[in-house]
Amino acid sequence: MIRIEDVIQKVESNRPESNIDLIRRAYLFSALHHRGQKRASGEPYLVHPLAVANILAEMRLDEMSVSTGLLHDVVEDTLVDLETIRSYFGDEITRLVDGLTKIAHISNLSKERQQAENVRKMVLAMITDVRVVLIKLADRLHNMRTMQFLKPEKRARISQETLDIYAPIAHRLGMGKVRSELEDLSFQNLYPQEYKKLADEVDARRPELEATLEDITYKISARLGENDVPFVEIQGRVKRLFSLWKKLKKQKISIDQVYDLIAARIITTNEKKNCYIALSVIHDIWTPVPERFKDWIAIPRDNLYQSLHTSVIGENGQSFEVQIRTQEMHQTAEEGVAAHWKYKESKLGRRDDDESLDELRKTVEKLLLPLVENSTEDEDSEDFIESLKLDLYPKDVYAFTPLGKIIQLPKGSTPIDFAYAIHSEVGDTCTGAKIKGRIVPLKTELQNGDVVEILTTPQSKPSRDWLNSVITSRAKNRIRHWISEQQRAESIDIGRKLLEKELNKFRISPKKMLNDENEMKRIANEYGLGRTEDLLASIGYGKTLPRNVLAKFLGAEKFAALDPEKKEETRIQSGMKAVKKFIGLGEDAIIVKGIDNLLTARARCCNPLSGENIIGYISLGKGIVVHNKNCKNVAQLMVNRERIVEVEWAKNDSKHIQSVRLLATTENRTGMLAGITNAIADIKTGIRDARASVSKDDKGMIEITIEVFDKKHLDKVVNSVEQVPGVIAVERLNI
Repeated sequence: MIRIEDVIQKVESNRPESNIDLIRRAYLFSALHHRGQKRASGEPYLVHPLAVANILAEMRLDEMSVSTGLLHDVVEDTLVDLETIRSYFGDEITRLVDGLTKIAHISNLSKERQQAENVRKMVLAMITDVRVVLIKLADRLHNMRTMQFLKPEKRARISQETLDIYAPIAHRLGMGKVRSELEDLSFQNLYPQEYKKLADEVDARRPELEATLEDITYKISARLGENDVPFVEIQGRVKRLFSLWKKLKKQKISIDQVYDLIAARIITTNEKKNCYIALSVIHDIWTPVPERFKDWIAIPRDNLYQSLHTSVIGENGQSFEVQIRTQEMHQTAEEGVAAHWKYKESKLGRRDDDESLDELRKTVEKLLLPLVENSTEDEDSEDFIESLKLDLYPKDVYAFTPLGKIIQLPKGSTPIDFAYAIHSEVGDTCTGAKIKGRIVPLKTELQNGDVVEILTTPQSKPSRDWLNSVITSRAKNRIRHWISEQQRAESIDIGRKLLEKELNKFRISPKKMLNDENEMKRIANEYGLGRTEDLLASIGYGKTLPRNVLAKFLGAEKFAALDPEKKEETRIQSGMKAVKKFIGLGEDAIIVKGIDNLLTARARCCNPLSGENIIGYISLGKGIVVHNKNCKNVAQLMVNRERIVEVEWAKNDSKHIQSVRLLATTENRTGMLAGITNAIADIKTGIRDARASVSKDDKGMIEITIEVFDKKHLDKVVNSVEQVPGVIAVERLNI
């Protein structure tokens, strides 16, 4: 167990003039208010803030950060409020604690919305002071290290959030060590069987790999010495498990085909020229792999990372990667912004003549501001989180304006992304693009070094088709906003006409209802809407039935007395139940929230299984079509957000057999089809069809159609197939 004296010793070693009394007071305050609280492991809760403070001390952060690490949970988990913190520890620590404290008044929101609001708050806070995120990463790192005591569902949820948000934030801030550990721990918790299988494979090869690395590092050391290239250290490493797993899944290859399973790293003295001299020595020893060289020293990554990367082919034909960087670059690669975070040694803050803090704040703002600059308070939580995930991933394409300004974009970006990166108005009025002087389609994928000229006209407007081409969240959000505004105006007009038509059936003057602002607003509020226009838009999209709105206006008794279609409606309801039964859904298979008298059907593109996360879309003439939330078509449907409805599986959903197609990529050898079918049969699962073929790269491709009841059943089948020797990957196909 970490002791407070261990933490203080590290702070004194790294920052001799630190205010140690502040840290001791924070420790005593935390111990007092967390007294009696226990962690899931049964240990005293104080173990956690001490461990967080210790991680921050190891990062060489200041006493304010370490003290906040000790106090970061007191407002959230005890009766202490921010004003009490302020009275004991001052404004600076209070701001840091506030930035780390989850919002208390949003417990009535969904978990997704709560996550979005808390992440948004943290990102905004860390733009002002990056110490907020450094403390949060230390907090998350210790929680991930001690997750074995939590329930499997909670472990999975926290690990997925870590993989989606916190590990990418660490990457964006250049904190390679923290990012790597967070990713590997998340991988271990989310996919324990795959983690163990891959770890066993790597461990079986480790003696051979380490022997190869020892030989490589010896040769590099000797040749650098012969050429008088000054270096500090030569390191060797085996590829991290999560990174290796991602590559195997993405490229559908076996571990023997990974070119960078091992890598060497040369750390030179702090002169850039030594890196390039070392590179020439490496290329003199081994043959470089074409198109596998990257110079991140000449053009650093946006997260401050600098290094030379080259892949070469060794004597035995095994390819490996070599990274070359200076000592200073290496420290930045490992610690990111934490390596540059300089505070004044006095308790009052930085020295007046110390400009490094201002420069770093500008760098951090550049790195993090895009995460929230396009978001709004009323933005859908899922949209915000998805946009955040996208913006957190590394950006690898460097294109130029005709005037030479560098525009950094994600891989796969198009001229439309480029246009919106310049300015939203440039994107909105974009009509075409030139790359290196030649007109190209707007869906053209940009490459490093492209010089892009955007052509615009004032009358031009965004197109819905652009959503199929753009990659960046900035472009997606802007296009969606424009389309939504256009469709909202149309839906309000349609909603008004539909409501007027319904009023005419009841022989009621439309003006009587539509001009009654108070009554219309009351009805809108009952549907959870704020304004009359929102209610009319909801009717226009088909999300709210005009009959139901009229019923709220008239009252139940008067509505029933005037209703000319009461008997007809009863017949329709009976018919819908019969149709549902006929198509095999069961009357209560899927529950639709807030919608009456609408038929539901599973989308054929993704064929959602019971237990999967689903979403409903109001389709004209088809009722509600239910999609798997991960369906490739959902992104396109989200443009018409007003037609999205919440749906869920009924608790009493009877077991309904569905056909699911799986594709197993395997080694090309005899007996693979028999091994897979036997594995499926062993868990008593029906097989409707099975066929095998060989791909162009000499891999086995086995397509098999099985019968399953729900997602748990499918996961069991997939896991069973993955355990068959020779199986490289298994994926689900559309029916």
